[in-house]
Amino acid sequence: MITSASLLSVITFIYGLTLILYVIAWIFKKPVFGQLATGSMVAAALGNTAGIGLRWFESLQMGYGHAPLSNLYESLIFFSLTVAVIYLYLEYRYRIRVIGAVAALIPFLAMAYASLPSISSEIQPLIPALQSNWLIAHVMTCFFGYAAFALACGISLLYLAKSSYGDPQKGLMARVPDFSTLDELTHQMVTFGFLFLSVGIITGAVWANQAWGRYWGWDPKETWSLITWLVYATLLHARLMRGWEGKRIAYLSCLGFFAVLFTYFGVNLLPGLHSYQ
Repeated sequence: MITSASLLSVITFIYGLTLILYVIAWIFKKPVFGQLATGSMVAAALGNTAGIGLRWFESLQMGYGHAPLSNLYESLIFFSLTVAVIYLYLEYRYRIRVIGAVAALIPFLAMAYASLPSISSEIQPLIPALQSNWLIAHVMTCFFGYAAFALACGISLLYLAKSSYGDPQKGLMARVPDFSTLDELTHQMVTFGFLFLSVGIITGAVWANQAWGRYWGWDPKETWSLITWLVYATLLHARLMRGWEGKRIAYLSCLGFFAVLFTYFGVNLLPGLHSYQ
């Protein structure tokens, strides 16, 4: 019988295959490989969705019946899906497949990390504080924000790589979109992520008041979520009010994603109520 863990393990390899196909399409500029890469990403996203649904069904069979969003393993699986879904929309909207090489790398690494023996994939009952309808709203909005920030960082790295290349009109960098397109895509992803992170923080505050009787407690996760929010708020302010663009926005985007990574992983090293196990 297929389990969610075994299905998701297969999906990890499909994300890896997708990455290879996007890189081949980028290097050799062969449309057929680009089409195969897109199909592979769609298959990975569908399989990822099925894996999450199967895990939810397994928790129902065990008598727990909660959305699979409560521990580090489940969050990595969901994060991978959100990156894939947002990227597929970008590809459909702008017909730019080069970004797929970055977009496929993110879920592949996340899923591979989730597969490590040190990450428990066991389905466990929710602690009382997590037994709330706010769980789905809070976690989903935060991770859609994280996914958009991850893609913004990837696009920013492409911008910086193209700008530091000897002649951006030759070689591999010639196949990367022009600077204005990369800059605009970064802005759109940051704006999208900022909106969802803001909603995530608000729903988290409401949930915290319901669970612990206070909206904000300066827990490490809450503190770093605020720091992350401020970094991206600074980026948007600098772009809209100061006219910043190009490299400065790209560097801020990378800095913001570093804050995201610490908010996601770093706070697990600190004592607090939000540490993923």
